[in-house]
Order: sequence, then structure tokens, then C-alpha cells
Amino acid sequence: MVTINKIISMKQKEKIVCLTAYDYPTAKILDESGIDIILVGDSAANVFAGEKTTLPITMTEMLYHTRVVTRAVRHSLVISDMPFLSYQVSISQAVYNAGRFLKAGARAVKIEGGKSVVEIIKRLVELGIPVMGHLGLTPQSIHKFGGYKLQGTDEASARNMITDAKLLESAGCFAIVLEKIPSRLAEKITTELTIPTIGIGAGPHCDGQILVFHDIVGLFEEFQPKFVKQYAQVGAEIRRAVLQYKDEVKKGVFPDQEHSY
Repeated sequence: MVTINKIISMKQKEKIVCLTAYDYPTAKILDESGIDIILVGDSAANVFAGEKTTLPITMTEMLYHTRVVTRAVRHSLVISDMPFLSYQVSISQAVYNAGRFLKAGARAVKIEGGKSVVEIIKRLVELGIPVMGHLGLTPQSIHKFGGYKLQGTDEASARNMITDAKLLESAGCFAIVLEKIPSRLAEKITTELTIPTIGIGAGPHCDGQILVFHDIVGLFEEFQPKFVKQYAQVGAEIRRAVLQYKDEVKKGVFPDQEHSY
């Protein structure tokens, strides 16, 4: 079983492989494939529920996804995203909600933000709740950014991100996701931290990589970011199977004798 200490020890030794999952069958496949980290991402709002942003997803929904994913997992480290407004209101609310994720089966939580969430992270870590940080393009701040734009492109914002990364490390994060930032900035942050960085649209120099499962297998066809590589076209194959089933039922070909009692 992959542990927090195992992930930390992999820095600069072995690349960390991460994918998202929101359901039992997918999580089982990822776990059996030896994926190091399975993130129950708030991206479920987009690729699972059809929302335009991650903001609408609730604690109740995220807890449901966490429970069904952890039922399937025997090897991977399961981390749950803390959704919008589940930790920003107060430290006590953050503790309560993070604890609910651990009770649901997750072994860590992920929180977006820099210095504004440092005190929250410190308290969670004090109480034995492992935390993964998230900097760069943080989707819960999408309205602040004015869209899904590349972050850290000027000297001031890059410097601030480096400072935030060090603050998150000092607060007790065991790893940090770096999303949609220049490769050189991600390399600098990775070099200056003693904890692993997990990149998504942050170039090849991070200690690991994460992508959304639906993106890499071609199940989410509405939008494909530049940083996504498709390894299969499962959506097209499902569509072919559904159309063939429809055609056979319409023509009376299915069910035949072989598929009848």
C-alpha cells in the first residue's frame, strides 16, 4: 500500500503517477494498474456532473465519490479534494470536513491556495490529517483569474508562487500540485522544496504528474487542454457499441437464441 511517507521518499528518485477517479470500476482499474495516487477530484463537477466549473460540487457529493472509490482501492493512496467553501469559512469547519473525508476512507485531503490557507493546513496537520497543497491555476478561484489562464507568467507572480510553495511546505503539506504554470517556474519550485511536486500542465520537471482520467481516455470530449495527452478514445468506442446495440434491437437481431434462456 502506498503511504504518505512513501510518496515523500519518491522525490527525485521515482516519478509519482496520479490520476483522478470518481467511481468504483475506474478506481479498481487504476488501483490494479499500480497508480501511486488516486485523487477524488472536485473535477467530478465538470467531467462527471457536467458543470462548467468545480464550484457547485458539495461535501455530500464529494463524500459519496470518496466512499465508492475507496471501496475499490487496495494499493493506491486516495486523496480527496476539499470542495469550495468546505474549508475557507473557518478552521473549525475545515477540521470537521477534512475529518469527514478520512472517515469516508480517504487518507489525505487536498486544499487549494497559498498563504491564505496556511493556518488551516497547520491545524489539520497538527490533528493528524495529511494535506496536499495546490498552487498555480486553482480552479476554485476561477472567477478571480478570469478564466483558465496560465499562471506565474510574470516575475512578481512567479516570486509569490515560490513563496507560497515554501509556506505550504512549512505548514506541513506532504506534496503540492502545480497546475498550469511555466515549466521553468515548476522546475524552480521543485528544486527548492524538499517535498514532492505533482504537475498538471507544469512541464516535465515536477516529481510526479496528474491528469483527469476522463481526459486521458477520451471520455470528456467538450474541451481538451494543451497539457492533456489522450491515450485512448473510449468515448468513440462506447458510442459505436451503443449504436450497434440500438441497431440490433430495432432490427430484432438482439436478443438471439444465444442470449435467451
